[in-house]
Amino acid sequence: MRDNEILFKDNTAYITFLLYSKIICKFAFLYILTIQMKTYGLIGYPLGHSFSKGYFTDYFSQEGIDAEYKNFELPNIEALIDVLQSESTLQGFNVTIPYKQQVFPYLRELDTAAQAIGAVNVVKVIHHDGNVHLKGYNTDYIGFTDSIRPYLKPHHTHALVLGTGGASKAVAYALQQLGLKTRFVSRTSREDIISYDELTPELMTQYTVIVNTTPLGMHPKVDECPPLDYTQLTSQHLLYDVVYNPAKTLFLQRGESAGATICNGMDMLIGQAKAAWTIWND
Repeated sequence: MRDNEILFKDNTAYITFLLYSKIICKFAFLYILTIQMKTYGLIGYPLGHSFSKGYFTDYFSQEGIDAEYKNFELPNIEALIDVLQSESTLQGFNVTIPYKQQVFPYLRELDTAAQAIGAVNVVKVIHHDGNVHLKGYNTDYIGFTDSIRPYLKPHHTHALVLGTGGASKAVAYALQQLGLKTRFVSRTSREDIISYDELTPELMTQYTVIVNTTPLGMHPKVDECPPLDYTQLTSQHLLYDVVYNPAKTLFLQRGESAGATICNGMDMLIGQAKAAWTIWND
């Protein structure tokens, strides 16, 4: 009986050892995965309307990519320093309103296109010898170019860009690269910018591409739209709205009613996201 008791105790100890070993190995494996998991994200304020997190989370899942995408809702741009210090595996992040220009002082490098546009919507985080430096890019113009090109016709030679924020600069740059002459429109006129009141019937006839880069009409304020004279629109016009929620803003609805071709900003968003992923992994 004594030998059997010793054997039983030895077996119990061995089984216990195996169980604990498996548990330890499992936690060690999960810990290693956590360390290796790369992080990407979005900075802006507010972020309730964000498209990027859902897009990249689905993309990572579908492609089996070991990464996560986080929203960093920053009340001020200075809070970016806290994100960089706390997120040691951060590889890159998107930038949305109101920080597409405010992020500039935090960048060590700037892509040529971003410099020309004067706005950044993608930042690559470069880790080197324990230090971090940031390089800014603009992929909004890439997404916009690829999404509007199929709609352009030979008579589309002049474009009105509604709004003067960061997105407007990328749109104007893209249109100019496509060979269109552009004019900015805002509520008040100033150098190189005309007001809505200055849009004469002659200008509306000449400028047959109209791009809304303002948040007017974005959910939940879906009953708003830029103060154009929509009676001047014809089937020769192309109306593009960078807003994607709702899919058909009041701006686009009124354009469609006048016979204009319309396009929302969903394809632009997808295009700029794909370009961002390429940059982060280059």
